[in-house]
Amino acid sequence: MDRLSVIYASALYDLAVQHNTVDEFLAQAIFLRDSLSDDDCQQVLVHPQISATEKHELFRKAFEGQIHDDLLGFLYLTADKNREAHLIPALNILISMIEKHNKIVTAKVLSASQYSDEQAESLKTMLSKKLEKHVELNLKTDPSLIGGPYIFVDGYYIDWTVKKKLHDLTGSLKENKLGI
Repeated sequence: MDRLSVIYASALYDLAVQHNTVDEFLAQAIFLRDSLSDDDCQQVLVHPQISATEKHELFRKAFEGQIHDDLLGFLYLTADKNREAHLIPALNILISMIEKHNKIVTAKVLSASQYSDEQAESLKTMLSKKLEKHVELNLKTDPSLIGGPYIFVDGYYIDWTVKKKLHDLTGSLKENKLGI
């Protein structure tokens, strides 16, 4: 994490708290990050031949009326200071800060098969109660797990996969065979 991106994110976070627009900033920061992450967009943003004025016009046309003036001002500032490379990192940090403020965590769930909507909602509810936070799920599948989930959330992991259980059982059998 570079220091300048942290400074930018902290300033934006302070503005969001000060103006009581934290939830608005979260949604708009995600929108901006996703919009500006495109490779073509990144090439335009960091291109030395495109002036700050042209970038202002691009930002104004693309985002004016859709994002808070403070966020639009941040875009202008990065163009003026030739620091467009800090946009995405600063937005990612801002999003993390606001999610922490709102007690939102994302659980990365890896399972052998795809979860149904009902299973996902049940898991989300269970994790939210245990962690006392709002939990979002990032669901992925990996058939090699055979069954059961692997969950990483808020610095903790739970490995209830059949693959892990088979690995543990194999290790246990080897220990018993060797007389250890």
